[in-house]
Amino acid sequence: MRFCVTIVTVAVLLSGCVAKTAYHVATLPVRAGAKVVDWTTTSQSEADRNRGRKMRKEEAREKREARRRAEAG
Repeated sequence: MRFCVTIVTVAVLLSGCVAKTAYHVATLPVRAGAKVVDWTTTSQSEADRNRGRKMRKEEAREKREARRRAEAG
């Protein structure tokens, strides 16, 4: 009797594990596709951050050039 209860318990636990694994396998292509799209696109906050970085670099370059012109002139 105890053996049957153990087998039933193990079967129930494994069926949940198998179902969970099947779910993960079935949704893997969708999750992978979403990750690729996320990697290839730029969000608005990323675009703003990149634009700000570019502007700061440009301003620093202009200041260096102005300083060089002032020293030379």
